[in-house]
This record gives sequence, structure tokens and C-alpha cells, in this order.
Amino acid sequence: MMIVMQPDATADEVAAVVARLRGAGADVTVVTEGGRTVVSGTTEGRLQDEAPWKDLPGVERVVPSVRGGRRVGRGYRHEDTVVMVGDVPIGDGSLTIIAGPCAVESREQLLRTAGAVKAAGAHILRGDAFKPRTSPYTFQGLGKAGLECLAEARELTGMPFVAEVLDPRDVEMVASYADMIRIGARNMSNHALLREVGRQPKPVQLKRGRAATVEEWVDAAEYIYNEGNTRIVMVERGVRAFDPSVRNMLDISAVPLIEQRTHLPIVVDPSHAAGRRDLVPALAKAAVAAGADGIMVDVHPEPHEALVDGSQALRPEAFADLVGELQAVARAVGRRV
Repeated sequence: MMIVMQPDATADEVAAVVARLRGAGADVTVVTEGGRTVVSGTTEGRLQDEAPWKDLPGVERVVPSVRGGRRVGRGYRHEDTVVMVGDVPIGDGSLTIIAGPCAVESREQLLRTAGAVKAAGAHILRGDAFKPRTSPYTFQGLGKAGLECLAEARELTGMPFVAEVLDPRDVEMVASYADMIRIGARNMSNHALLREVGRQPKPVQLKRGRAATVEEWVDAAEYIYNEGNTRIVMVERGVRAFDPSVRNMLDISAVPLIEQRTHLPIVVDPSHAAGRRDLVPALAKAAVAAGADGIMVDVHPEPHEALVDGSQALRPEAFADLVGELQAVARAVGRRV
């Protein structure tokens, strides 16, 4: 269970709670964030849910242990978390638009795309220097050279960028370039990578795995949070389904579920859900209507020439049209644009 102390709880009151938990045979962890102290206790058995803990001096509330995320849960923190990516907020009530190519293929391709999405109204640039691919013989990304291209695009456009990391050994290098690090769907359950990303300070996008439940996804966020990085953005990008009409099934219900169960912001990636550019606008607008804090869209100047996922990438002019439509939906549901 977690025992959340009052903001003005004294050191003696915290020590008394710790002593009572240890007396009950619990392993105790004490964490202080934003002036609020939380005491966590775990045992092989089950601690009493609230009494007598809630009546101890200095205790604000008691949160029984439940599967699926403790410190990222609403029981731990009532207030919404706002994640800053450079000077761009995600989760503050505005609509954040992230756009760019799925992969950095060349300097010319990236700079051309970055300029176009910036002009259309994007706030954050996406583009990956490392690509996880099913076949080892397909394009795997430009690596460090791709990160250098992204850094140049940031300099020219003023947009911060997010890039994926695949290997714990590359976290430090990717973090030295990127403004935000992404854990892709294939690595959502890579606990070594989650922990390593949690030990560095850059904000993190956590994509839902193709076969992951919402609870498993929240548990993955907990791995990152417990290492000290609290700047996490959840990304819904569809789950594997039986119907081959689309690449994945976009789970719109995940948007309100994440907002109810956690204090973390949520972004939707309609491009990787649909796998088809003709469906991306409709899915993006549905996600905004459902309450998503942001949208992440693949954009490529020449989709038919793309080395990765060209079938789902919008042309820049189509993306510009979509931004206007998304802003209209955002206003209708009370979001700032």
C-alpha cells in the first residue's frame, strides 16, 4: 500500500508511519516529490487497507496496492502531469501536434519535411535514426548521422524533436541529441531499456505494445517512473486485431482509460494504427474528440519513395489540411490551440 502524507507532515510523523509499517513486517520505501512524502509498504501477505494507517498523525490518505501502476496512478497524484519537451507542453489542456517522417532517410528529406510540418502548425518534430524492423535486410536507420540531421532541423525550425532508442547502450547517445526519447511498441516490455531510460532526465514517450493490455502498458510506465524519470507521455498506436483491413486496431477507449487511471498525458499515433494514409485524418480527429493531449502523424514529402511506412505517411499539403481540422475539433471539446 501507499500512505500519502500531508504536505506539512513532520519528519517525526513520517518516521512513526515507517516504524508502524516495519513493525507489521513490511518492506518500506519513502519518496518525496514536490514537497509531498509517500511511504510505500509491501509484504508477502496483505496489509490492512486503511485502518489504522489513515488515523496516524500527518497522514492524508491511504492507497491500497493494486495491479497496474502505483506512482503513475491517480491514487498517488491527483493533479495532471504536464510534460515539457523543450518549451512545448504536453498535457496542459492544449493540443500538441507531433509530425515528421517515420525514419530519417537523408538530410534533404528530413529538412524538407521539418520545414513543411513547422509551417503547417506542428509543435514537435518526429523522426527516427534507429528503426526496429521485422526483416534484418530492410532499412535500419542512419544511426548517429540521423540524430545529427535531426539536431540540424531543430536549429533551423526551432522545433524540439523526439527519437526512438532501441538499445540500453544507446540511451546516453540518443539523449545527448534528442529533446524527448521514445520507447517503441516492440520495446514496451524491454524492462532493461525502460529502467535505463528512467535513469536519464529527458522526457519519454512510451508506446503501447501491439498485444499489451492497458494495465501492462501502465506497468511499463511504472518501471520508468520508479527509476526517477517522471516525465512520461503515453502513446496509443493500436493493438493487433483479427481484421487485416488495417495495420492495427486503434483503441480509442485507451484515451479516457489512461486519463482515469493515471496522471500522465496521452498522445495518439493514428499513422501506425491505420497503416493507411486515407484513414489517418478520421482516426486523428476521433482521438482529439476522445480527449487525447496530442497527435503524432507520419509526414513524408514523397511517400511513394519512403524507405519505411510510406503507405501511412501524409503528404505535407494533406497534413496542413489536417491540422486545421484537428484545431476545429480541439476547440469543440474545450482544448486550446
